[in-house]
Amino acid sequence: MLAQGCKIWLVVEKGSLQIGEIAALADVSVDTVRYYEKLKLLPTAARTNSGYRVFSVETADRIRFVKQAQEMGFTLDEIKQLFISGGGENQCKNVRDLIRVKLTELEDKMRQMKSFKGFLSRHLVACENELDAHGKAASCPVLTTIETSRK
Repeated sequence: MLAQGCKIWLVVEKGSLQIGEIAALADVSVDTVRYYEKLKLLPTAARTNSGYRVFSVETADRIRFVKQAQEMGFTLDEIKQLFISGGGENQCKNVRDLIRVKLTELEDKMRQMKSFKGFLSRHLVACENELDAHGKAASCPVLTTIETSRK
């Protein structure tokens, strides 16, 4: 009997794992593996005689790469483009270009966030001034501004 939390890997063929095993190895759900396969982010899995998908252990590395790339802000379509760019210089240039685009997007987002921070700061000051001036009789200037702009 195994202790709770122990995992057993059922190897169908040498180096081949079933979908649940590859999902556990990559720390994703079975649905994620199916979805990535459907989007062609993973090589098409071989099938056993009984129709079960079997994956190489390296597929878990690919899945982890996809998850890490997503965490860095890349979309699944962008990640797919990296895989089909052919390797070598071409692939390196594609990655470089994609990183440039992501940096530009990040800089734009940071400018927007800085502007929004200023907006919120002004509203905070307005709220504090209203509370200082009128106490319990205060009328929220932010909501008043929103109500006025609706009319």
